Amino acid sequence: MLDFNFTPFPIIETERLILDRLTDKDVQEVFDLRSNPENMKYIPRPLAKNHEDALELIRTIDEKIDTNEGINWGVRFKNDSKLIGIIGYYRMQPENYRAEVGYILSPDHHGKGIIPEAVKRLIAFGFEDLKLHSIEAVIDPENYASEKVLQKCGFVKEAHLREVEFWDGKFIDKVIYSLLEK
Repeated sequence: MLDFNFTPFPIIETERLILDRLTDKDVQEVFDLRSNPENMKYIPRPLAKNHEDALELIRTIDEKIDTNEGINWGVRFKNDSKLIGIIGYYRMQPENYRAEVGYILSPDHHGKGIIPEAVKRLIAFGFEDLKLHSIEAVIDPENYASEKVLQKCGFVKEAHLREVEFWDGKFIDKVIYSLLEK
């Protein structure tokens, strides 16, 4: 079984991006990401209503990192410290050598190849550093942009689960994509 250890916190770089730890200084950007209904359209989680909700998310992320149960990075351009997104591994299953990748990006930066760039680097980190065997992503079947990202990064559609989750007064579908270590 895998034994994750996120201390010291791994800072990751790509050609254009730096992925680093979120801090309380990111509260406005986290609030902007999580309070935008369009940005949260395919993420079945409550909208952030205020800065306290955003701080609570940062605290939850920190707790998962500190207990080695999950890890999220702030996404920033190398030449700018402003947070533009969040990416990370959720629902880590060390006994199965598997984790789920998830991400959210500011609408101002959609369509610029930022998420595929970050996901590709996270895939390498997952297989090489964390020693994962498989990485999954769970998306809304109508989230075509995310589907395109996953396909571009080599993920394969494994399942379409019909009405598997009850959210906001209705049953919603989920699609599972996965990538196996080569």
